Amino acid sequence: MAKVISQETFDDTVKENVVEFEMSVEEAKEETIKQFQAQGVNLGNIIVDLKVNSTTGRPIVLEKIDELKKIEEISEGNRKDFLEIIQVISEECSKTLPHRVLAAKNGANGALLKILRNALDAELRDQEILRKVVENFSILSEKQPDIFTHECLDVAIRLLQTETDETVVRECLRWLQKVCVLHEMNRQMIVEGDTVKHFKVFLTTKSPIMIRELCSLFRNLVLDDDIRVEYGKAHEHARIIAESCLTDLTKLLYDFKGDRDVVSDLLLTIATLTVRNEYCLVVEDAGGLKFTLIAMAEHSDCLKLLREGLKFLKALAGNDSVKVKIIQQGAAPLITSLLNTHRNNESLVRHALAAIAMLTLRVKENSQAFFDAGAAEVIVECMKIHEKSKFVQRSGAHSIRNMVSQHPNIAYDVKSALRDLGVSVHLNEEWTGKAEKAIAK
Repeated sequence: MAKVISQETFDDTVKENVVEFEMSVEEAKEETIKQFQAQGVNLGNIIVDLKVNSTTGRPIVLEKIDELKKIEEISEGNRKDFLEIIQVISEECSKTLPHRVLAAKNGANGALLKILRNALDAELRDQEILRKVVENFSILSEKQPDIFTHECLDVAIRLLQTETDETVVRECLRWLQKVCVLHEMNRQMIVEGDTVKHFKVFLTTKSPIMIRELCSLFRNLVLDDDIRVEYGKAHEHARIIAESCLTDLTKLLYDFKGDRDVVSDLLLTIATLTVRNEYCLVVEDAGGLKFTLIAMAEHSDCLKLLREGLKFLKALAGNDSVKVKIIQQGAAPLITSLLNTHRNNESLVRHALAAIAMLTLRVKENSQAFFDAGAAEVIVECMKIHEKSKFVQRSGAHSIRNMVSQHPNIAYDVKSALRDLGVSVHLNEEWTGKAEKAIAK
């Protein structure tokens, strides 16, 4: 078994080579690596490219963290020094996860939290300082959400409640986004902290960037990606956010109808939050369905908007009455046309077929509308083009199955099409000649 060492051991050896043997930093690193490799040490867990002080031989990021710990509050006298310190830490922590782990292990999070508290208490707030500190929290938390604590949440909520500078608020939302990824306990802590009401305030903003950041946070709060937790609360979180914000999010579609990126994010977020039958009606009543069908027709060249629009329609089809309205408002020829136009794009085809499968499930009239629009031929063509995509094949099969189950008279034609695609199907023999032989006797 290969030997392993700690980061501290590696750094101390580099320092010794610099100080004791008067090597340059690069020479010291090279010598240290050779030394440990000769001893059979596995350096896979070691950051070998840390910036090192050429005088002390110590990693610069650790020296800067120590300097950061000594700062109680920011004043005119130390403001410039602080910005230089925070810039170095930011640059180093942006490199790799091991860099961030090292910084957190050596107290960067605690030092930043203390400074942020003091900055919020200052009589005159320095927005640049606030932004830099929160930005560093966001950087530190990237793929390292365990460092987020109740104290961090308290400070974040306080900032959202009292800060008026958009850039600072935006960085705070990004910080909260990062700590939600792969961490169910953080998500629960945030939602149970009654923060949704603080987020809702920002839905009145006219800033496209703010709306997109808020949408991203909402989606992250309903993730279910933490393998350490057997049962998460994604559905409950979606319910809480939806009941507070779903109508407002839907109405924002009209406010930002000229911004494709914002509309796409809103559609995806609304679809993500529409987890109950009654929410489909809420979105439809707020004008979400009408807007989306018009937007998809007007922006038929925007793959991102079309993809999110198809997800949106699939989500709304979870309600049977809304499912019927979707088709009544012309979705069948629209989806069929878009599917035909973009049949070479695997991602869009997959989502279009998933939407068709949902819309035709147990509704004869919907199935007829798609047949009348020529969807069957387009679906088969898409399945031929993307024959190696299991997602396309599965969604295509579901679409055909749902449509055929409502129209048994065309089952033979559909089965024949599937046979031509190489699928094993059973075709009934219409006549075997037995009856004719019996007559002859």
